[in-house]
Amino acid sequence: MIQSNESAERIRELLDRNLQEVFGENDGVRRRAAIGELWAADAVLYVPPGAITGHDAIDKFAGDLRETHPHYVYTPHGNPQVLHNAGRLAWGSGPRGETPEYTGWDVITVRDGKITALYVFLDETSDEFRRASGEPSTL
Repeated sequence: MIQSNESAERIRELLDRNLQEVFGENDGVRRRAAIGELWAADAVLYVPPGAITGHDAIDKFAGDLRETHPHYVYTPHGNPQVLHNAGRLAWGSGPRGETPEYTGWDVITVRDGKITALYVFLDETSDEFRRASGEPSTL
């Protein structure tokens, strides 16, 4: 049996910080610094539109996403869970203090204390999922 050498504490930290400091950050300089600290150079972000590779592309995607709703906050739903070199975190996004406009899961893999892959699962009942998937909105 192969055991992961990744710290469960570090994986939880990566999930929490990525949610807030990358996808929840409006300031491009701070967001880019967080990407450099949290993500491996060859990391891949898997989102409904497709796979995005590398710091520059991840930063552009996160920045473009923030521009669509800069007043939204990301709120964890429960605590991060860790298994070997991976972790997952449920979250919601919407205006602070209101019911989330959309929800989903982040699932990461980690190598040497950095995110190597992030799979973003949007709950299919949300308009955000339909928008990101190119399906018509229910609005």
